[in-house]
Amino acid sequence: MYHLVVFASGNGSTLQSIIDSIDNHQLEAQIDLVVSDQADAYCLKRAEAHHLNTHIIQNKKFESRDIELSEVLSNYSIDLIVLAGYLKMIGPKLLEKYTIINTHPSLLPKFGGKGMHGMHVHEAVISAGEKQSGATIHFVNSEYDKGNIISQTKVDVLPSDTAQTLSAKVQTAEKLQLIEVLNRFVHHEL
Repeated sequence: MYHLVVFASGNGSTLQSIIDSIDNHQLEAQIDLVVSDQADAYCLKRAEAHHLNTHIIQNKKFESRDIELSEVLSNYSIDLIVLAGYLKMIGPKLLEKYTIINTHPSLLPKFGGKGMHGMHVHEAVISAGEKQSGATIHFVNSEYDKGNIISQTKVDVLPSDTAQTLSAKVQTAEKLQLIEVLNRFVHHEL
């Protein structure tokens, strides 16, 4: 079995799409742990509803967080860590030991970097008058949104789009793309 750990900070809709894909036999994997830096994040409720192990990060400082996560994750056999709306920088202990990927709601390198997440990205895309946006899945390195790109999916930005309507389109594309990428990892194509 292919073992995943999912990091999330918010609603957990991407986590839910992974769970659904596993339950529907579209993804031959299991989620061993869900990690969040927010004790009240809805992603934890989603995880608990599916009887998944959870961990809430206690340490807020970068180095302490890296040590804590390294110790917690050492208890699991991990094939891949998926950042699914996780907003904190990943430390060197994790980067050295694990393969880590991230989903980002734009066509990187555009609209990436610190502070560019969620609606901030979609508002920036609309403000810039972009004709296309989309989703990027990339390997995680020591800089926000700078890791090698694995896959991108484009969506058209219509003149009538708002940040909210663009977000909905990108999220739909992003979730389909993520399951496709995860299947490539499971089948050792990446």
